[in-house]
Amino acid sequence: MPGGRLTQAERQRIASGLADGLAYAEIARQLERPTSTVTREVMRNGGPTGYRADLAHRATEHRTQRRRSAPPHGTRAPSPVDGRDMEAVGAFEETFTTVLMASGMPKMMSRVMACLTITDSGSLTAAELAQRLRVSPASISKAVAFLESQAMVRRERDERRRERYIVDDDIWYQSMIASARSTAQIVEIARQGAAVLGPQTPAATRLENVARFLDFVTESITRAAEQARAVLHTPTAPPPTGTDTGTGTGTPGPDRG
Repeated sequence: MPGGRLTQAERQRIASGLADGLAYAEIARQLERPTSTVTREVMRNGGPTGYRADLAHRATEHRTQRRRSAPPHGTRAPSPVDGRDMEAVGAFEETFTTVLMASGMPKMMSRVMACLTITDSGSLTAAELAQRLRVSPASISKAVAFLESQAMVRRERDERRRERYIVDDDIWYQSMIASARSTAQIVEIARQGAAVLGPQTPAATRLENVARFLDFVTESITRAAEQARAVLHTPTAPPPTGTDTGTGTGTPGPDRG
């Protein structure tokens, strides 16, 4: 399997594959590259509808040159924490962000969710998030508001009265249940529409089929989520006092947004 950076020719093949409607996995298979490599390449360079091979190649060269620039005098690379390779942690955070974006989550919301998830504490303040992601507090506030609306983040105040944003072991369960409730509203309104449009009409039949399908899937997902929560949950050990090794040292990561 090829390694190293994508070549310009490979980027042209990615662009051709996207134009042909191929899935990321199929493009990756043709290139003999990991699917995550293709996904990250596309999502950081305009997405599936905006990807341009020449622009992506120039942008990557620019990023590479910037990274090779000598660091300011007196700075040091992040040191390993608990034996972790911090470059690998940073690369994983970027990949995780890209996958969340591919699932439909907006970019800044994906960055915040990934950053919170890979911290050992699962908890950061707005100031800490802004520092790590190198964005404004306003961007953090907007992202957290969206994640809250999806039940993916919750807030609480710490002993210093600072507001902290938290992802814990129950977040994905709560998010799935919130999604199920939203889908149940679609089921209800679809059945109302079927009644309004009249029995035996094609439109009413269509809406009733929608309602039946979503009702069945929602019930199945809710039941599966409750069973998984009860059976598969593994308690998370608290991090050592005063440490948070998710991104290493608290040093802001590279700006990927």
